[in-house]
Amino acid sequence: MAVSSKQAHACVVLVVLCIAARTAAAWGRIDDRLEVNWGRGSHGTVSADGQVISLSLDRNSGSGFRSRDTYLYARIDLQIKLAPGNSAGTVTTCYFLSEGSWANHDEIDLEFLGNSTGEPYTLHTNVYINGTGSKEQQFHLWFDPTADFHTYSIVWTPLHLLVLVDGTPIRELKNHADRGVAYPSWQRMRLYGSLWNAEDWATQGGRVKTDWSLAPFVAQYRNFTATTSSPGAGGGYYDQEMDATAQQAMKWARDKYMVYNYCADSARFPYGSPPECYMP
Repeated sequence: MAVSSKQAHACVVLVVLCIAARTAAAWGRIDDRLEVNWGRGSHGTVSADGQVISLSLDRNSGSGFRSRDTYLYARIDLQIKLAPGNSAGTVTTCYFLSEGSWANHDEIDLEFLGNSTGEPYTLHTNVYINGTGSKEQQFHLWFDPTADFHTYSIVWTPLHLLVLVDGTPIRELKNHADRGVAYPSWQRMRLYGSLWNAEDWATQGGRVKTDWSLAPFVAQYRNFTATTSSPGAGGGYYDQEMDATAQQAMKWARDKYMVYNYCADSARFPYGSPPECYMP
């Protein structure tokens, strides 16, 4: 029996819709795992189908969310679509933060620093351990992060911290606690996301300010997963070192797209870079 082009098109549409429905069901509602805790309703919203959190920023307020669970070692994956156009002065974030004393807090930061139209976002990464940071590394991205969703991942295990962009590792911090280098290993952390104004420092050192006539600025988040495991449990990520392919991919990303590395900043560290910078 011959099938018309209209029938064929209808079949394709039906298949696509079925796949989309299954995917949504597999992810579940994002607010089952993440809760808007800043600007709820007015600036932080969840889509009607429960799949997307939208954060907005204007003169009155920013917005943010946090995970309902806390983690001691985990892999998190989260898809983010950043605010388009002139986003100078804005900061969109995804980060782990411990809940104890601020003076001794642990934190793993991914901060997307907005820029003028035509200039790239900067992905600013940092790690705080027992209240001490100063481990900044910054990257430009090899795609337009405002045109579509992209996956950003933090892998935190007893072996190392990894930051990945669309599956490509861009940063690794190994656990050298046995050699006297601090590593986040005892404080549970919660995942946070936010969109806020930092025009005093975020874009070109604060020289470019936020253009509030363009507000509201909107960033979107979807498809959040958190994978936890334990040594030898077959969690897939927990016991794994990076193989040669992953190491080569990270070298490519760092050689081409890293724009700042604290380990190479002799002005900040005139007597030598911190010890983790030269440990294998």
